[in-house]
Amino acid sequence: MVKCCNKIFLFLLATIFVTQANYPQDSTTIKKHLNYLGSDLFEGRGTGTIGGELTAKYLALYLNKYELMPMGYENTFYQYIPMHGIKPKDDSKIIIVNNAKDTLQIKKDFQFYHVGGRTFAPNPISIVFGGFGISAPEFNYDDYAEVNVEGKVVLFFEGEPSSNNPEYFNGIYPSNYSFADTKQKIALSKGAIGTIQVPTYSCLSDSDWEKLNQEFFFEDISLAYLPTPLLSILLNPKSVSLLFKDSEYSFNTVKKMLETQEMKSFELKSKLLLEPKFNRRDFVAPNVVGYLQGNDDDLSNEYVVVTAHYDHLGIGLPVERDSIYNGVLDNAIGVSALLELAKLFSDNNSSIKRSIIFLFVTGEEKGLLGSSYFVDHPPIPKDKIVANINIDGLAVIDDFNSIVGIGAEFSTLEKLLIETAKKNKLNVDEIPSEFDSYESFLHSDQLAFALAGIPSVLLSEGINYINLNRTEAIKKWKDYINYKYHTPFDDLTQSINYKAVNHHIKILHSFIMEVANSDSKIEWKSSSPYKRNVK
Repeated sequence: MVKCCNKIFLFLLATIFVTQANYPQDSTTIKKHLNYLGSDLFEGRGTGTIGGELTAKYLALYLNKYELMPMGYENTFYQYIPMHGIKPKDDSKIIIVNNAKDTLQIKKDFQFYHVGGRTFAPNPISIVFGGFGISAPEFNYDDYAEVNVEGKVVLFFEGEPSSNNPEYFNGIYPSNYSFADTKQKIALSKGAIGTIQVPTYSCLSDSDWEKLNQEFFFEDISLAYLPTPLLSILLNPKSVSLLFKDSEYSFNTVKKMLETQEMKSFELKSKLLLEPKFNRRDFVAPNVVGYLQGNDDDLSNEYVVVTAHYDHLGIGLPVERDSIYNGVLDNAIGVSALLELAKLFSDNNSSIKRSIIFLFVTGEEKGLLGSSYFVDHPPIPKDKIVANINIDGLAVIDDFNSIVGIGAEFSTLEKLLIETAKKNKLNVDEIPSEFDSYESFLHSDQLAFALAGIPSVLLSEGINYINLNRTEAIKKWKDYINYKYHTPFDDLTQSINYKAVNHHIKILHSFIMEVANSDSKIEWKSSSPYKRNVK
């Protein structure tokens, strides 16, 4: 299989060097990279696939061409990551046992969030309704206080208790307790053998469930060195009432509990028979990493890590007969920008004080796997990494007058961003109120660095565009999020404003330079929720 992949890659290289001559003279390097990485040839750059491996080879080829120093395995650019993959088959089902038997079908009624170690149950398993599935002693809140879930499956709602008090579940912003993974870990600690989450807020219509089906169709991948995830099921809200038959409280009553925030946990009369079928595999997939040495006697042993995830979803459910999820804006364009930045800094590396690591991570779409592995197994001492600047998407709609530092407010990176903006005659804006400002920091690789105690930021353009008003800009972004994001339509047919793209890269270059050359210590602010993670 490796030999086959190498043959394909040799063919790809020949294609690259032949076809590049056909581009117009004024075409930028980033456009060339994007037209390859976003093409069907790379098959959506799925983690652990031939398309993903070809992408890694492409990136290593250019890091070598740009004369970066390798930081991977045996003096290569590859940091190999052991992973485990599991994918349910279409005839997987769950049987609800009460006075009668109801069968839940995969896709129609449920999807697997994680397929854990306990995936087959020959005997019926008891189900406990557990409110939000949260045990938070610091807030004097415990959905498990009056129920025993040992050896049982816990059914809970998406979300967490609502609050306007920042000292209680982070107020209006979601806390870590709202995450499905956090709830799964709590259930495991209580002795549960599985969880069922009801997407109460994110699934309000049939089209919402179809969108979730697209997301959960793909292989469940995890880091092989971590414990096997708990068996976790995502249940279509339309099918939930079947589980509450003949129980103490009906599903309608429980929904009223949710509305009034007066949750009560109890055991259901129904039980479950699990009959999933799946394919397993163990494999390795690489991060691609190279670096440039800084030139300051005191600061060169400190590192700024600039990241972009090169993976996307790969091949999935066909939509309008297209099954390749190209991920052009998420994140082939960010990877292309990072390649361009590597070239720019390599061409003039005498101007940097700190060393810069250029890290292309895999597995972001599977739960920040590549970035988590990097901070767990850094090629240099972790305390020498002073900052992470993440690139996940670029300005493509229009040229801009403002920038947003997502997560900058948590650290002194905010001050450096303000200085960068002033030098480039830009304003620093907040995330538009139409989007969730707190959630934005939690869904890309900067979070893995923050959780490891490393100040991090994701740099985006603001919506103060030159040729669009606010209403037009918000509409364009929402159209992308609703109709193209994580679909086969995030492809090369989209309109891309390359003036905006080049401007964004210029600002990234300026900001990275500011961080790399700052004589001030880069650190968390005292109010940052991530300051406690510093080792």
